[in-house]
Amino acid sequence: MTLQNKIDAQQFVVCAEIAPPQSCDGDVIREKAKLVRDHVDAVNITDNQTAIVRLSSIASAKILLEEGIEPIMQMTCRDRNRLAMQSDLLGAAALGIRNVLCLTGDHQTIGDQPEARGVFDLDSVQLIGTVAAMNGGYLLSGSEMKKRPAFFIGAAANPFAEPFEMRLIKLHKKVSAGARFIQTQPVFDLEVFARWMQKVVGMGLHEKAAILAGVMPVRSAKTLQWMKEKVPGVRIHPDYIQRMVRATDPEGEGFAVAIEMIRVLKNIHGVRGIHIMPGPWEGVTPALAKEASLHVAQ
Repeated sequence: MTLQNKIDAQQFVVCAEIAPPQSCDGDVIREKAKLVRDHVDAVNITDNQTAIVRLSSIASAKILLEEGIEPIMQMTCRDRNRLAMQSDLLGAAALGIRNVLCLTGDHQTIGDQPEARGVFDLDSVQLIGTVAAMNGGYLLSGSEMKKRPAFFIGAAANPFAEPFEMRLIKLHKKVSAGARFIQTQPVFDLEVFARWMQKVVGMGLHEKAAILAGVMPVRSAKTLQWMKEKVPGVRIHPDYIQRMVRATDPEGEGFAVAIEMIRVLKNIHGVRGIHIMPGPWEGVTPALAKEASLHVAQ
């Protein structure tokens, strides 16, 4: 059963994320695929995450398909104009890639080549609309395609960025443009996330797009503190930082926090899945995915 089939059937889904290598070594993707196979419903392939050059998301997604894993290909607006986006989308469709996550992309100034020029010809809402138009058989030029793609469109949401109400308006625009599933930024403040979900449910957006709550396991208090200070839009409850500071086994504590997050998140009304974002700690994905799949409230 595909990701779209499961979401259409109102089933709880579990996704994870894989970062392609900073080289042309496709075997890295194949090795990482072994970690997640049979544990998750689909796997995100990031698109030059943190504005650092990596093996392309299209090529990486194709490798996952060959390994029998359903990919979610990320596409950012940072690196391509509308011509390149549409061309890459057609190429991905021709390769059998069906899930696409439409993102603005991390700004190039945070990467290791800050002198790079960002494109941002389209924003994430416009990219979603572009993919939806292509699903309908038309390119942005108005030209009709002889064979149209059938993408299952996803988007990202940040429940923690300010202003709070503007984030809800942006989410509404993404869903209205055609997003069918939403992956949130990692949750480190359950109170704020629960308040955001109440608003999402109140707007009826959870019925139009499946909300997949982000979970990121971390190994140290230093990582949490860095994220709090350096990553825009991240909100981390002080209690979690203190727990990691006091822990005699920070890695074990980080795993325990992630498990606790999953147990709470999957029982919040309107949450339709968990999206595991392990960063460099990809070996922990199977255990977290197992927890996410257990005893799901219906």
